[in-house]
Amino acid sequence: MLLEGLQLPLTTPFYPDGRLNLRKLERNVACYSKTPAAGLAVLSEYGEPSMLSDEETRQTLQTAIEAAAAEKVVLAGVSRDSVLATLALIDHAAALAYDAVLVSPPSFVHAADKARQTKELLTYFQSVADRSTIPVILCSTAGSLSVEIVAELAAHPKIIGLAERSPTSERIALLKQATADVKHDTTVTSVFAAVTGRMLARQQASSAGTMVSADTLTGGGAALAVSPSGTALKTRTRTVGFQILAGGTATMLDALLAGAVGAMPAFAACAPQACYEVLAAWKDGDRGLAEEKQARLKDAAKRLEEKSGVAAIKFGCDLNGYFGGIPRLPLLPPSGEDRTEIEMLMHGLRN
Repeated sequence: MLLEGLQLPLTTPFYPDGRLNLRKLERNVACYSKTPAAGLAVLSEYGEPSMLSDEETRQTLQTAIEAAAAEKVVLAGVSRDSVLATLALIDHAAALAYDAVLVSPPSFVHAADKARQTKELLTYFQSVADRSTIPVILCSTAGSLSVEIVAELAAHPKIIGLAERSPTSERIALLKQATADVKHDTTVTSVFAAVTGRMLARQQASSAGTMVSADTLTGGGAALAVSPSGTALKTRTRTVGFQILAGGTATMLDALLAGAVGAMPAFAACAPQACYEVLAAWKDGDRGLAEEKQARLKDAAKRLEEKSGVAAIKFGCDLNGYFGGIPRLPLLPPSGEDRTEIEMLMHGLRN
């Protein structure tokens, strides 16, 4: 699966009483599907995945992908502390036709014993990848996965990339060097855009044709296969390396220049167009414009992502026409003073 471009991490809407608001999630996904984002990440870190029960997780995954445009890559956050529980959610995501899953390190590892911690992390990810039916993307926060661990895991055929929460140029360069020999073949369109499983399924359904009873045409006889009109999906194979996504908005451009192929910044949930413009300028080779676009985001993104977290991101969504609402308790919404500051920082970043 091709991960290039902006992979937009969704927030998870709730009613004021804390219940899951699937109608607002459906609306948000439909709106985000009209943006230039290449894909959508459901229940990533800023989707409050640990706040949801397993049943709510399944409902969220189903609602999101059913509302997403077929051309959007859709990633599912499925992390659980046990291999068994993570695999159960992977099976559910695969049945829903998700393109890949996001898997973070489990919380219960022996941090005090470095050698044992490494073995437990490798065992967890390798066990998950061995039995996963769809590609796996590693998630790392503040270097929670060392370069050595990532390099070893990258050799697994099912592990195709890494979403790095706070990437530095130095770390990205080390990761690129350590995974330089990793190659994957992926299906792309004639213009080298990602081809999703839902696009292929739609193409297969179209190619199969529609059976129309000949009774309605000639008064009897065999059924007639009628092929519906439409443009055929033309695909080709592209070889890609181990794909790295930049997870922080403030360091997004630095990570791209160092070798990341795309970005998954939390700030994209409330300002998708502004984040996309950084990637578009970078892809066009216009570094000056990319730096200018990045500078526009820096103060607002650092305030919302680093200081206030998901509550501020959700308020930013409300300001830009997406439903953010309040986080689930015990997380608290922004104070009145915080809201005023966020409104000032978001001025000019309306989408």
